[in-house]
Amino acid sequence: MRTYETVTIVKPQLSDTEVAQFVTTAKELVAKHGGEVTSEEKLGRRKFTHDVKHVRDGFYLYLKFKAQPNFVKVWEDTMKLNEKVLRSMVMLANEVKVKPAPVAK
Repeated sequence: MRTYETVTIVKPQLSDTEVAQFVTTAKELVAKHGGEVTSEEKLGRRKFTHDVKHVRDGFYLYLKFKAQPNFVKVWEDTMKLNEKVLRSMVMLANEVKVKPAPVAK
């Protein structure tokens, strides 16, 4: 399994309950396909620099999860069909492995 990050922007008209329900549904989608959500964050409502689907702002959600590579296509297709989603983007998370600094002599 690989680690992925996604930022999803949902419509600003959604209530807090609807946003929480969307997050729960997204986490269930990951779990249904054998993945695991490692972290989630609600980044809040932000204004766009330009209109997206005739909307000026949106509610940003961040999820980090582990899943099989073929799940990315499932995620993208599901988000495209969801009426609540304005934009969604999945990226492969860079896992930084820190090397110890050399000892000064």
